[in-house]
Amino acid sequence: MVDADQTFVIVGGGLAGAKAAETLRAEGFTGRVILICDERDHPYERPPLSKGYLLGKEERDSVFVHEPAWYAQHDIELHLGQTVVGIDRVAKTVHYGDDGTRAGYDKLLIATGAEPRRLDVPGTGLAGVHHLRRLAHAERLKGVLASLGRDNGHLVIAGAGWIGLEVAAAAREYGAEVTVVEPGPTPLHGVLGPELGSVFAELHEAHGVRFRFGVRLAEIVGQDGMVLAARTDDGEEHPAHDVLAAIGAAPRTALAQAAGLEIADPEHGGGIVVDADLRTSDPDIYAAGDVASFHHALFDTRLRVEHWANALNGGPAAARAMLGRSLAHDRVPYFFTDQYDLGMEYSGWAPPGSYDQVVIRGDAAKREFIAFWVKDGRVLAGMNVNVWDVTEPIQRLIRSQARVETDALADPHVPLESLVA
Repeated sequence: MVDADQTFVIVGGGLAGAKAAETLRAEGFTGRVILICDERDHPYERPPLSKGYLLGKEERDSVFVHEPAWYAQHDIELHLGQTVVGIDRVAKTVHYGDDGTRAGYDKLLIATGAEPRRLDVPGTGLAGVHHLRRLAHAERLKGVLASLGRDNGHLVIAGAGWIGLEVAAAAREYGAEVTVVEPGPTPLHGVLGPELGSVFAELHEAHGVRFRFGVRLAEIVGQDGMVLAARTDDGEEHPAHDVLAAIGAAPRTALAQAAGLEIADPEHGGGIVVDADLRTSDPDIYAAGDVASFHHALFDTRLRVEHWANALNGGPAAARAMLGRSLAHDRVPYFFTDQYDLGMEYSGWAPPGSYDQVVIRGDAAKREFIAFWVKDGRVLAGMNVNVWDVTEPIQRLIRSQARVETDALADPHVPLESLVA
C-alpha cells in the first residue's frame, strides 16, 4: 500500500498532535491526515497559559502552534470541537462527534493529554472555583486575577506545584493577595525535594505569598453561589474571593482503556503503555505527550512526562514511528518555569529517594546557581536557576552517567563540558 492510500488519524489537538501532523507532511507522507480536537480553538501550546499569556505579556494568537490557514495549506483535515467517543480496533475506525461520525485509519495516534485533578471537597461548585488547563480557563482566570488585583481580593491556591506557583506569581504581579495550601513540607516537594523546594518557598514569600504547609483544603465556604473563604483540614479559615485547584493532572486514558489498550499502574503515573517507538499494545495505535507512559532506558523506569518538551518531541517521534522511521524516544526530560525574576530549566529525573545528595554550583541565596541531584557520584538531574546556556552540557552529563567528583561539580570555574567522560 502506498502512502496516498493510507489514512492516519490523530486524536488530540494539543502540541503533540499538531507537531505529529506537521512531521507527517514534512517527512513526505501523502495520505490522509485527520486531526480531531475536542476544543474549538486551533491546537495551541500550554506553557503561556500560566506564564506570558496569563500575565498579559503575550497575545492570544501567540499560543497557537500554527496559523489557522496552515492546516488547509498542508491538507490536514482538522475537526475542531469534536470528541472521539470510541475506537473500534477490529474495524480500525474511530467514532467522533455528536452524530457518531466514523473515520477509518491505517495508523492511529492518541495524544489526548491530561486533565486537572478535581478537588473532592464541599463548595467546588461555586462560581469562583477555577482550574487551569485549557485556553478558555486561562482567559477566564486572566480576568479574575486582574479584578482581584484592582479590588485587593484574595486568591487561595490548592497545591504548590508548577501551575500553582506560576499562577501565584501572576496573581501577585496583578496585585492580588495569595495564600497557597500545600500538604507537603515545601513547594514542589515531589519534584525537587526539600533542598530546592525551600528556594521557591523563599522566593514567593519574598513577594508576599502566604503558604500553609502540611494541610489540605477541606471546604470552600460560599454564599449565594460565590466564594467567601477556604477552610483547611486543621480548622483554619482563609479569606478567599476565588480558589484555584492546582493539585495535579491525570492522563486522559478513558478512550484507550475502553478500547482495551494496556494502561500503566498509578504508581508509575498511569497513562497508556507504549514501547520505545511510542507504540501501544496495538501495533497500529501509538500514543504521545502527557498521556503516554514509556520505559526510559537511561533511568531504567517507566515515566509519564507532562511537560512541554515531551509533547514537542514526542509528537514528531510518534509520527516517524507511524511511518516506519522510528528512533527510540529517550530524550532527557526537560521543563522550565518563569516566576517573578526567576527563570529556571530542569533536565533529568530525580524524585525524592532516588538521590543521595544535592550539589550546588553558584549562589543559591542570590538565586543564581545550578543544582545537581547525584546518586553514587552520577548526575541524575540538573536545574539551572538564572544561569543560562548550560542545558546542553547538563543533559550530556546526565546521559553520560559519568562519575563526577563533588568538588568539581560544585566549582563554577570547572567547565561542565570537562566533566563528561
